[in-house]
Amino acid sequence: KYKKKILEMTKNIPREGFLFGPEVAAYLKVTERTIYRWAGAKKIPAFKVGGVWRFRKMDIDAWIHAQSVDSAGGER
Repeated sequence: KYKKKILEMTKNIPREGFLFGPEVAAYLKVTERTIYRWAGAKKIPAFKVGGVWRFRKMDIDAWIHAQSVDSAGGER
């Protein structure tokens, strides 16, 4: 309920490519819990502002690309 309220209150504020946890979860088709677990473990690029996780879309897109390329530079 709290997260929905934050999203509703901030939906009209330009974020310059920033996403919140629920948006990243929907984008990656995983649960919010998974996103926050990955963020806390530094498995996905994220940072906190006032105790709320934030994600830059360009960082998430780069992370997705990195997951699909092996260390030799080839596609998995």
